[in-house]
Amino acid sequence: MVAGILRVERETKSLREMTLDKMRRAILSQHFKPGDRLVERELCDQLAVSRSVVREVLRHLEAEGIVEIVPNRGPIVARLSQAQARQIYEVRGYLEALAARGCAEHPDAPAVADALDASLDHIAHGYATGDATLILEVTAQFYERMFLASGREIAWDIVSTLHMRITHLRSITIATPGRAADGPEEMRRIVAAIRARDGESAFKASLAHVERAQSLALGVIDA
Repeated sequence: MVAGILRVERETKSLREMTLDKMRRAILSQHFKPGDRLVERELCDQLAVSRSVVREVLRHLEAEGIVEIVPNRGPIVARLSQAQARQIYEVRGYLEALAARGCAEHPDAPAVADALDASLDHIAHGYATGDATLILEVTAQFYERMFLASGREIAWDIVSTLHMRITHLRSITIATPGRAADGPEEMRRIVAAIRARDGESAFKASLAHVERAQSLALGVIDA
């Protein structure tokens, strides 16, 4: 078989993909808040796309867990309960802590720490400039790098299934007072422990970071 014969060449994103990006950003930036109705006709006008595109995008966002369909109301921005948020943070906390420990035990832990520090510099820049999109995107990259460097690809696959729910919660916590300083500092403690090859400290620092984020989120989410 000729190499590349099945490759699909694309120069730009499709209209559906661009619309999906716009809707994700609108939800994560709190333009559409939890519980807000997502009326197809209004979205068609705002996005300047057809109803079929809007419906397809809403179905995709429903599968990601950030849109839900309510009987007699239609699509709304998903509302996470405190119980659901706790479960997400529980899964995230333990798996991230294992990944942090794995990075500290990596044969080249200082190089892993250097790569994570580079991501943290971009996250700090995002906070300094008020660029929430940058913070969310680079934070996701930080954790992907940490999971893969620790050799925990399966754990990353599990976390990835919750990616948009995690990102939605993260969009809430990064906007809380003091998080611009506290969030990056908590993450730098994780990286410092990795650099020192201290697996137990990396595990504890990672768990503490997630527990703090959970506390902030639960303070905002209705019971």
